[in-house]
Amino acid sequence: MALPLPSGLVPTEVAFLCEMEMVTIVPRQRLEPIQLLSGETPALRPPHRAEVPLWLALLLKKQRRANIVAPPWLLVSSLQDLVHQETNVDPEAFSPPPPPPMRSDGRGTARPYGTHPDPDSKPGDLILAPPFLPSCTQEAPSGYLPYHWLEMSETLLAHAADDIPNAPDVRALLRDLQEVRAAKMRGSTRHLDGGGGVLNLRGVGAMELAESRGFVLGVVDGVRKIGASMEASRREEEEERAAAGGADDSDEEMEF
Repeated sequence: MALPLPSGLVPTEVAFLCEMEMVTIVPRQRLEPIQLLSGETPALRPPHRAEVPLWLALLLKKQRRANIVAPPWLLVSSLQDLVHQETNVDPEAFSPPPPPPMRSDGRGTARPYGTHPDPDSKPGDLILAPPFLPSCTQEAPSGYLPYHWLEMSETLLAHAADDIPNAPDVRALLRDLQEVRAAKMRGSTRHLDGGGGVLNLRGVGAMELAESRGFVLGVVDGVRKIGASMEASRREEEEERAAAGGADDSDEEMEF
């Protein structure tokens, strides 16, 4: 008999999905396009930058055939702003996700990804939506945490720390940011009321959700049990009052 699977994605599965994120690299050797299931990779021509999946960037980095460009949100200045926003500006909410990138329709009009396609576009045109946006490339905006920020930063610091400016400071700021956001996630359970909704989780990353799912579900289940116990106690008290009231009425009739 197979064991039941846990609800939702586990951290290892989230880390695997993170390897599909696009990152920017600076190739050190020429490499022709590679045919993948998702399409062809760009031709690598040093020193021109290119965008490839994270798993391919890590492989080229290991072979010393490319360097990985740290996304703007992983720089010290951006992380400092994020820590300040999470702790001082809005201590109750998470920092918002990055805005969708803009694309041109060929007539000089830019529109964000996720909107309705152009009238002259083909039916098979791809419309991206979170969390599958290019939010970890060099073109990503600073001051916003993407959906896979935690696992992406840990992977880059583990395998490409020499490509990240001021890596020790980045590690310290990421640790502070993770602790602040974990405290917010734990504190969001105080908004539970009989299994009701929690704090607005807009901006929470994939790994944060995977790591906190067990804790939040446990709290919800505990609150639900407490609510059921209180309801049962209330019904027992009402039944006791009704029984006591009926006994008093019968005594009055006997005295009459």
